[in-house]
Amino acid sequence: MSQLKFIATTAFGLEATVKREIQKLGFENISSNDGMVCFSGDESTIPKANIHLRSSDRILLMIGQFKAFSFEELFEKTKSLNWSDWIPKNGNFIITGKSIKSQLYSVPDCQSIVEKAIIENLKKKYKINWFEKTGAKYKIQAAILKDTVTLTIDTTGDSLHKRGYRDSAVIAPLKETLAAALIELSFWKKDRIFLDPTCGSGTIPIEAALIAKNIAPGISRKFVSESWENIPLRFWKDTRCKAYSEIDINIKPEIFGSDIDPKAIEIAKHNAINAGVDDCIHFEIKPLKDISLKKDYGICICNPPYAERMGELIDVENLYKDMGRIFRKNKTWSFYTITSHEGFEKLYGQKADKKRKLFNGNVKTDYYQYYGTRPPKK
Repeated sequence: MSQLKFIATTAFGLEATVKREIQKLGFENISSNDGMVCFSGDESTIPKANIHLRSSDRILLMIGQFKAFSFEELFEKTKSLNWSDWIPKNGNFIITGKSIKSQLYSVPDCQSIVEKAIIENLKKKYKINWFEKTGAKYKIQAAILKDTVTLTIDTTGDSLHKRGYRDSAVIAPLKETLAAALIELSFWKKDRIFLDPTCGSGTIPIEAALIAKNIAPGISRKFVSESWENIPLRFWKDTRCKAYSEIDINIKPEIFGSDIDPKAIEIAKHNAINAGVDDCIHFEIKPLKDISLKKDYGICICNPPYAERMGELIDVENLYKDMGRIFRKNKTWSFYTITSHEGFEKLYGQKADKKRKLFNGNVKTDYYQYYGTRPPKK
């Protein structure tokens, strides 16, 4: 099989998390940059990465990378690449683009030139002058950064955060990929109690349950590259079969989700059923101020309301004060929360042990991490 280069795109701040996931999957030549992790593999990597990665947004196949300072250079270098290795003569390809700090700054012009170059390449290969584009979809991106052109094909389709279990959501839901990353950053172990006291539509508890049961996040959804001719269907079938065989059907983790909104809890329960993890999450209608920590050495991860997006400021700040009152009492618990409120630590009543800058969609946030005492070794 061919040696191929890939890019796993990710939200800024999550590169290290995605890199660890890629290392666990056994891929090679791994390196990270802002918003992406590069790695290498073969054709079987496409199903494996798409089905198993939890925190990445999508998997791009790199076709070529080069310097270009003129439209002529962009055309000729694009034309010289092996496009026919991936795009058949009826391939339905479209070009997207972006340009940052580059001499070729007109994105529409760059898109047009890249498309013309690919067509010229394919015309020579297939000996035809007209492309019907009635076949499988190929979304090509021409990304130019400081005059370096990177040409990729999206292997994912709908973003990887669309697991397929969330039919509906409450206001301002957290993306599944970010929820999984928050859990990975906490290094939660499945034998410890897990709580989200502002669970909304249940995304964080559901992602925790998927991790605990070792359910691959993309196991039940489809990907655009499944219809590509040069990726044998057996690769997809074998990857899914192996993923199903690795699910831990016996584990019963203690995962709890609560919210003050009855409608949110109803939605969360429905989403958990869709995800196949309703047997290990206990959802409850309960205001955060009434939470009691009945056991020790638990972990709380939550995405509470932000003052900028919902609720009155005073209500949100009182919620943060309640968090501090509850979780500062039990030193065995670890507490993690993501919020855009810059005064969170003062309201919580304690400076975080660690703070990480993250983006929740387009909202700049901080991930506040408070470490409890470690449980005794068994």
